[in-house]
Amino acid sequence: MPDHSATIGTPSLLARLPSLLIAAALLLGANGLAMTVIAVRGRANGLSDATIGLFGSAYYAGFILGVLLTPILIRRVGHIRVFGALAAISAISVLALMLTPAGFGWAVLRLISGMAFCGTAMVLESWLNTLASNSERGRILSIYRIVDLGAVTGSQFLLPPFGGAGAEIIVVIALLFCAALVPVSLSREDNPPTPANTRINYLAVWRISPVAVVGCLTIGLTNGAFRTVGPVYAQGVGLDADGLALLISLWVIAGAIFQYPLGWASDRMDRRYVLLLSTIGAGLACLFLSGASDPLVIYAGSFLFGGFALPLYSLSAAHANDHAGKGQYVELAAGLTMFFALGAVAGPLLASLVMDRFGPGAFFAYTAAMHLALVGYVLVRLVRHPAVPSDQRKRFVWLLRTSPMIFRLARDTRKGARKAKR
Repeated sequence: MPDHSATIGTPSLLARLPSLLIAAALLLGANGLAMTVIAVRGRANGLSDATIGLFGSAYYAGFILGVLLTPILIRRVGHIRVFGALAAISAISVLALMLTPAGFGWAVLRLISGMAFCGTAMVLESWLNTLASNSERGRILSIYRIVDLGAVTGSQFLLPPFGGAGAEIIVVIALLFCAALVPVSLSREDNPPTPANTRINYLAVWRISPVAVVGCLTIGLTNGAFRTVGPVYAQGVGLDADGLALLISLWVIAGAIFQYPLGWASDRMDRRYVLLLSTIGAGLACLFLSGASDPLVIYAGSFLFGGFALPLYSLSAAHANDHAGKGQYVELAAGLTMFFALGAVAGPLLASLVMDRFGPGAFFAYTAAMHLALVGYVLVRLVRHPAVPSDQRKRFVWLLRTSPMIFRLARDTRKGARKAKR
């Protein structure tokens, strides 16, 4: 067994980390590009907005299946074989789009893609979680965030040169998924410990933090919708491939930039006030975008929307952790992931139906309504329930919505920080 207590400065760890991060970059980039391309291809094939929204809903339904099935597969055959199989399935499900008539068959392929991506992300994050001691996981988590940000934003700019409607971009995505197999398959890493068989008590998760549950559902209804049918909105308002890539990239980059000041503030006051501020900001940005037609205005609105909307997931999880007791963190992590995914199953379809009926600008009227509803709920909780005492608050950690394993990595990071202070 490898020595997982090695420090980040030792050659052994430096030799082990790059292969996993390269695989993560290829995987995250491929998946991020696929989510944009599916919407573009659906529109090029003359599909309705509602049908394209169904593809997004199917993807997140597959994500739920991945959360439930991947631990079972890992216990049967191990992390490396599961990663290889699911990365191959990801490539196959993308290539099969070229052989499948546009319509219901694409929804089935997107469901398979969602399950496969969730599973591969769980494998990579399991490895990262066991790669180093608690004191080093904060740095590894930070590097992983940078890899995610760079891969997802960078992959969007493959769309303009290859286009979204032809076979070339599909081949590129499949190549990226297949390339992610290489560093993992050639790595000398042993399989990490198999994940615990955690059963989720959703009522218990609700009791820990209703605000976090409603927050994660809302984030699924809005951010999940934007990520899967946002390209439909972009094309509806006249943006070309370059404009679409810039729109998505600005949204992601702003979310990364805003995480830090909002997280810093949430560690120093009632987290619900910061959650409220961020939700109001996202809702106002959506109202601003609902009537926008000039590209520069749309880009500015997308930046503000991403800046306020993307941190909501981490803020909700941090608020829930403030209320969680010892032994509840793993169940809470899985539960919040599932509530997000449930919202994301409904969000793309609802948003696309609204666009079908009222036009592309109605997409952001829908997301504004969802955020303002969350504002109302948080206000009610603020009035009825006291704040968590400052000495009981956990440190804010920026989380990725890739798999439940990222919560484990973040949780261990907080443990390491506390030990270092002692």
